[in-house]
Amino acid sequence: MQETERQLVEAIHAGEREALRRLYERYSRYAMGVSLRIVPEREDALDIVQDAFVSILTTIGSFEYRGEGSLRNWVARITTHRALDWMRSHDRLLFSDQLPDETAEEEDETPLEEVPPDILSGMIDRLPETSKTIVTLHAFGQMSHKEIARKLGISAKTSMSQFSRARRLLEMMMKEYLNSQGI
Repeated sequence: MQETERQLVEAIHAGEREALRRLYERYSRYAMGVSLRIVPEREDALDIVQDAFVSILTTIGSFEYRGEGSLRNWVARITTHRALDWMRSHDRLLFSDQLPDETAEEEDETPLEEVPPDILSGMIDRLPETSKTIVTLHAFGQMSHKEIARKLGISAKTSMSQFSRARRLLEMMMKEYLNSQGI
């Protein structure tokens, strides 16, 4: 049986060096997935994960356990921040303050549960880079538009606009997929 996050954190806080290795083994692939959502090149994502784990391992002593999943979310947040720093330092984030067309008809919500997670993940990967970044931060990084704006140096309005645009693109892709599956 795999140890719980609480047990792992307690072992780390107790100074058990082997627990740091277990932390890395348990979350490095997950961190890589988070990084690849923001930075498409595998080599760059590997560098980001390495950077993130240096930060994680050096600050884990200050981590405060808040329930199962909190350690995983903390790893994701640090990895996300490192990936965004990388994107910003390489001038890969370009945002527009253009708002989506407010006159567009609001269509029925596409049933998300009908789209398999791997298919949805592929759809997110096909979004334009800036839209993918906003979706990743908001949906997976659980950041508010205000937090995203602060982190990316944009307005909350721009974050909301990009998210709205990405959502419409995803809905179109999901409808296309569902139609092709006869659903």
